[in-house]
Amino acid sequence: MEPVSEFKSKSGLKRIVTAFFYSIDGFKAAWKGEHAFRQEVSVFVVGTIIALLLRVSAFEKLVLIGVLLLILIVELINSSIEAVVDRVSLERHPLSKNAKDFGSAAVLLTCLLATATWAVVLYNRFI
Repeated sequence: MEPVSEFKSKSGLKRIVTAFFYSIDGFKAAWKGEHAFRQEVSVFVVGTIIALLLRVSAFEKLVLIGVLLLILIVELINSSIEAVVDRVSLERHPLSKNAKDFGSAAVLLTCLLATATWAVVLYNRFI
């Protein structure tokens, strides 16, 4: 049986190293081609600095940074869905719109989760 892709044919350390460089390529492509990703990275960097400076527990710092990282993760998944939809066809289609809208809704929910998390931690600490 033939491997599905060149990536799938590797095993062991070679697969891990190759996967790492594919991931770096993914970050580069997202940074170059996705404005929302660049904005969210900016929020992540600023938020991480603020979280590390706050007088909260190590666990709360982890949670504050973790929800910001989750936004980036969901944005990357959303961008991959959009790329696949566009690869299949640039023609307008209700299913293509749904796929893109679902991804966007996932990013929105993640942003709302991050906002609520930050609000609760800051409220409990300072109010």
